[in-house]
Amino acid sequence: MLPLRKNIAEMAGYVPGFQPEEPGWIKLNSNENPYPPSPKVVEAITAEMANGGENLRKYPDAASKEARQVTAELYGFDPSWVIMANGSDELLNNLIRAFAGEGDEIAYVHPSYSYYAALAEIQGAKVRTFGLTKDFQIADFPDRYDGKIFFLTSPNAPLGFSFDNNYIETLAERCVGILVVDEAYVDFTDASAMELVNKYENIVVTRTFSKSYSLAGMRLGLAVARPEVVSALDKIRDHYHLDRLALVAATAALQDQAYLLATVAKIRDTRDWFSAELGKIGYRVNPSQANYIFAESPDSNSKRIYDALFSRKILVRYFSDPLLRHGLRITIGTREEMETTLAAMAEIG
Repeated sequence: MLPLRKNIAEMAGYVPGFQPEEPGWIKLNSNENPYPPSPKVVEAITAEMANGGENLRKYPDAASKEARQVTAELYGFDPSWVIMANGSDELLNNLIRAFAGEGDEIAYVHPSYSYYAALAEIQGAKVRTFGLTKDFQIADFPDRYDGKIFFLTSPNAPLGFSFDNNYIETLAERCVGILVVDEAYVDFTDASAMELVNKYENIVVTRTFSKSYSLAGMRLGLAVARPEVVSALDKIRDHYHLDRLALVAATAALQDQAYLLATVAKIRDTRDWFSAELGKIGYRVNPSQANYIFAESPDSNSKRIYDALFSRKILVRYFSDPLLRHGLRITIGTREEMETTLAAMAEIG
């Protein structure tokens, strides 16, 4: 028998959304951006591949210096407070590796990003979850939380609401360990906890390029934290964790904030329109500050709606979790895609 660690042999593993191979689907199940990345990203990648791809034979900058510098200037930090990553998932994984040993506790809100649990299991850490009240506060959070890490997804996935900074500050003051504010969808709202990193030494903010920057295929992320946290994450990451094309893509994307804002504005407008239209046909929709909505069908039989949409080659996300199975998470696509989806949902009834 192979000597697998017991926790690895027994863990279920994270299951991502279904990825169809054939064309013709309206794909609203993975929170991907329906628009292409900035043209400047394409130009930067093309330039990096010039001269027959000469640059590709050489290792990339292991320290991601240019991308860190651009990030630091954008958010108002010294580069020593910034780390780039192979997707924000690398950051979440390495934060657990850096702060939580085997048997230590990490915690997060349920429902939110279920991958936290898988990452903790890999490390051998214990997991604790906290529920939500009806007004989207954390239920029964202690005055002093002694766990090593508390993950706070804001905006929440899959429900779409955000925690305001005053509330995040109270959590930081009650957390003995690290408070990781996972801002994967923050560009689709108006608030960010980034400013709190200067104020609280235990706050780490993580971001991804997969959603608002339309770079899910490049696997890019970043974090802003105290230099001692960044230094620790630098020690345990793969030494060449970002390839040359990813690095130039990240830099170009961050430098084109005008394109980001224009794209995000289109998605927010479509989100608000689609939410209102779903309400007219009897759906209950959580107010969302992300690039998706969570909606409950009139009869609360969301699996029926999911199956009927699937038969029409429209993919949304259904969760079997008892806390979520009453609703569907629907990514906001183009206006045309959402009009087609709305018509299908009205027809399904």
